[in-house]
Amino acid sequence: MLLSRSAPSGALLADLAGDGPAALGMAEPDGPGMSGWLAAGADVPADGLARLEVAAGPGLGLLARGSGPMVAGQGRALAELLAADPRPVVADCGVLGGATGDVGLTLAAQATHSLLVLRPCFLALRRALAAPVRPSAVVLVVEDGRSISASDVEAALAVRVSACVRVTPQVARAVDAGLLAAHLPRTLERDLRHAA
Repeated sequence: MLLSRSAPSGALLADLAGDGPAALGMAEPDGPGMSGWLAAGADVPADGLARLEVAAGPGLGLLARGSGPMVAGQGRALAELLAADPRPVVADCGVLGGATGDVGLTLAAQATHSLLVLRPCFLALRRALAAPVRPSAVVLVVEDGRSISASDVEAALAVRVSACVRVTPQVARAVDAGLLAAHLPRTLERDLRHAA
């Protein structure tokens, strides 16, 4: 959303994880989504991916995940199409190697800039160290009572923490109610300004 406000051409969210519409307060888009596009393979028309895009807010387009598995093998083609888009593209790859499978890994590996959203806990750091792709920066979700600091995360992963997002009641309510597209909490906007 911040990129869609600052970029003259808007921004695009490619939501492989599948929770973008709910977080933005949208109904799940009808149609095949990116999973259907990937499954169609070479049979899809050249503008097939663009036809799947829906408006998610002022200047923000959304490519929904769709239903069905993320078919491997087309990840590179998807990465190339997203890279060719003139707008800033944010690809939510979810948990790498999870439901997005090889497609999420391919997008993360091909990205010019990748952000790992991480809670500062030992188990999350352990998973991040074992991940097949190293992010270019980390967005740290800061919670009360955690003893691992941003500098600890930077030392462990050898990447910088580009933003610290504080868990606040305003942010939690906006996410739970699906109101992010209508009202981005100021605290969240302030915390993410440098990551965008």
